[in-house]
Amino acid sequence: VATLLIAPNDASLVFRGRNRSMSAKPYKVLITHPEVPQSGLDLLSEHCELIQVQSLPPSRSELLEKIKGVDGVLWGGHAPLNAEALDAAGPQLKCISTMSAGIDYVDVEEMKRRKIPLGHTPTVLDTAVADLAVGLLIAAGRRFHEARRKIDSDNWENYHLNWLLGQDVRDSVVGFFGFGGIGQAIAKRLSGFDIDQVLYTTRRRIDKETEKELNAKKVDFDELLAKSDFVVIASPLTPATQGIFNATAFNKMKRTAVLVNIARGKIVNQNDLYDALKSNRIFAAGIDVMDPEPLPPTDKLLTLDNVVVLPHIGSATTRTRSDMSTIAAHNVLRGLAGERMLSPA
Repeated sequence: VATLLIAPNDASLVFRGRNRSMSAKPYKVLITHPEVPQSGLDLLSEHCELIQVQSLPPSRSELLEKIKGVDGVLWGGHAPLNAEALDAAGPQLKCISTMSAGIDYVDVEEMKRRKIPLGHTPTVLDTAVADLAVGLLIAAGRRFHEARRKIDSDNWENYHLNWLLGQDVRDSVVGFFGFGGIGQAIAKRLSGFDIDQVLYTTRRRIDKETEKELNAKKVDFDELLAKSDFVVIASPLTPATQGIFNATAFNKMKRTAVLVNIARGKIVNQNDLYDALKSNRIFAAGIDVMDPEPLPPTDKLLTLDNVVVLPHIGSATTRTRSDMSTIAAHNVLRGLAGERMLSPA
């Protein structure tokens, strides 16, 4: 049996084994999506035989057929990664890496039970998601969607002095529900807008140096809701966070508050959000995630003027996707080698 070694700081591989040439590719790796960027495929193909799902959208039946007998998987997309897929792969499966930050579509406990290493690609998308979050915050606060609808309906009312007035970012209090890498990247960008203060709610306090740099203070959930002019959801989806933004939460927010969600749609009770926006209980919302996804074009949320809705494109930049593919490939290669992954889940 060949041994695969990976140098600590690069992707160079050395195969050592009896009666095997240096050009041998002893491992099979499944790529579960036909549009995984080439950067990751190039890394893997140097040392592994690649099998790729070709259907688009990816067919579950094709995935379950092609996963049989593979040693590793680069899991592109958000199809369920569960016992069904692991059973289809077989007992020789050594590792899987997703090409995503969130892994709520993965049965993590089943992966642990089978002792299959799991990788993901969290920090590489912080920049792209943070940029989009700032865009959503400004777009919702300044009524971009409503303003565009005024143009489309030939209903300019600029003869009013107070037409389409929005909320200032300057001197505002920005609250973060979840304050990890993405939340902190958003806060850094907003510091250039002369905000007054950052509040955050997390299980554990962040380090004091970062708090000082970002003028951030840890508070409980109710205080976050009551004091924030903008509330940014940047937490993982867990049983504790699912549906936590509901009618009770919205009733504790300022009527001028803007909600931004770039985390997971199920953290927000969407019916309650609709009611809060429709009744002007909160001022506006900007969301890149929703429940369900895709959101039906007939969904009542889309009838509102005071919500900006994007189709989950937070990490959708060319550079970010390529970097995600590269890190996922590194994770798979290290998993095959029995090494700690570059970015373990």
